[in-house]
Amino acid sequence: MTTWAGRTAAEISAAVREKRVTPREVVAEHLARIERLDGRVGAFRTVRAEAALAEADEVAARGDLAELPLAGVPVAVKDNLAVRGESRRIGSAATPDTPAPQDHVTVARLRAAGAVVVGLTNVPELCVFGTTDGVLGIARNPWDPTRSAGGSSGGSAAAVAAGMVPIALGNDGMGSLRIPAANCGLVTIKPGQGVVPTGDGDSTWFGMSENGPLATTVEDARLMFSVLAGTEPGPVSAPGVLRVAVSLRSPLAGVTISRPYAAAARDAAGLLMRAGHQVRRADPPYPMSLATTSLAHWTAGTAADARPLDPRLLTRRTRVHARLGRPFLRTVSSGASREQLRRRLEPFFTEHDVLLTPALARRSPKAGPWHERGWLSNVLANTNYSPLTPAWNLTGWPAMSVPCGTLPSGAPCAVQLVGRPGTESRLLGLAGQLEERNPWQRTAPMD
Repeated sequence: MTTWAGRTAAEISAAVREKRVTPREVVAEHLARIERLDGRVGAFRTVRAEAALAEADEVAARGDLAELPLAGVPVAVKDNLAVRGESRRIGSAATPDTPAPQDHVTVARLRAAGAVVVGLTNVPELCVFGTTDGVLGIARNPWDPTRSAGGSSGGSAAAVAAGMVPIALGNDGMGSLRIPAANCGLVTIKPGQGVVPTGDGDSTWFGMSENGPLATTVEDARLMFSVLAGTEPGPVSAPGVLRVAVSLRSPLAGVTISRPYAAAARDAAGLLMRAGHQVRRADPPYPMSLATTSLAHWTAGTAADARPLDPRLLTRRTRVHARLGRPFLRTVSSGASREQLRRRLEPFFTEHDVLLTPALARRSPKAGPWHERGWLSNVLANTNYSPLTPAWNLTGWPAMSVPCGTLPSGAPCAVQLVGRPGTESRLLGLAGQLEERNPWQRTAPMD
C-alpha cells in the first residue's frame, strides 16, 4: 500500500493526474496524520475535515484534472488569510469569529490549481512575534517540541515539517516565513514586492509583507510559488555562474551569530564554490539606524492592524507594541526610510548577484506562553535569534531560507539567500544546487 503522507506535492499531484490515487484518498490520509500528531505539535487552529473531503471529490470530478499543477494536494493556510466559509482569527480573541465570504486571492489560486485546503494554522496574535503562541494555541517545532516553531507562520511551518501537509501558505513581514522555515527545516521564498498578490484591503505592514510557500523541497517551493505568482510552472533551472557574497555579520549591533549558524553559512559557501560560483566574504553596508527603522515599521504595522479591534481583548504584549507604533504611523507610511535603505544597499548588489547569510542567529526560544510575558522579553527573544531577516522586508527584495546542516540537538539549521528584485528564479536555482549537493531529510521523525 502506497503511503502519501510525507510525499512531496509534486509526487502527489502527478499521481492524482495519472489517476494512480484519488484526491479523497490523499486528503483522508493527511487528515488522519493531523488527528494523530497535531496534539503534540499545535499546528492547526482549525481542521476542515468534512469540507476538505468534499472539496477533494470536487477536484476529482474536474474536467481539467490532468492539467492541474496541484491536483489533490492538501494545503494548510495561515490564519491571517481568508478561506471562504471559515473565520479569520489572526491568533486573537479580539477578531470576529465570522465566516469569510470569499477566499483570499492566493487561496483562490491554490484551489484553482487543484489544491485542497485542510485547515487554518496557528499564528501569534496579529502575526506580530517570532514565536507562534497565544490564546488560540502554541505551535511547536516537530524536530524539537520543546522549542517554538517560530513565527509568525509557525503553524504552517510545523504542519509541513510534521508531514501533516506537503505544502503550506504563509506570509513574511519581518521574517515570518523564513524564521519558522529555518527552525523547521523547510524551504521558503519571500517574493519581491508585487510578485505575488497581497489582496485588496489586507494588512501588508506598509508594503513589507509578502505571501509565499513553505515546502520540504525546492521543487515544491518552486511549484507553489509559480501558482501563487500566476506563472507557468517549470523546472528549476541552473542559475549560471554567480557572484556570491557571504556575510556572517549580524545587521543589529550587539547581536552575535552562534557557531552552528555561522558554520552552516560557511558550509553552504563551500558547496556553492564547488558548484562553480564566485564566492567571497563581503558584508552589506547595514546602517546603524537599521534597528530603529525596523522597530518603527514593526510597531507601526501592528498599530495599524490593532486600530479596529477592542484593545481590552488583546494580550498585553500586543497592546504595548501597538501603542509604541502609533507615533510612527505617518513617518512609516511615507516610505522614505525604506527608500533610503534601498539606495544604501543597491551598490552592494551591483557588485554581487546574491547574498548568503545564516538564516538565524541561534535556535528558537523554548515553546510556551510567550503571550503571557512582558513586551520587552518578547522583543529581546525575537531580535536575539532572528536579526537577519527584517532588512529584506524593508527593501522589498526577494529572500529565501534553505536548510543546511544541523544543530547540536539534531534539529535543522539553515541559511538565507537574498537577491535583487526579479531574481526569484535565480534564488530557487541556487537553492536547488544546495539541495542537490547536501540533501536534507524532508520531515521530522514523529511516528
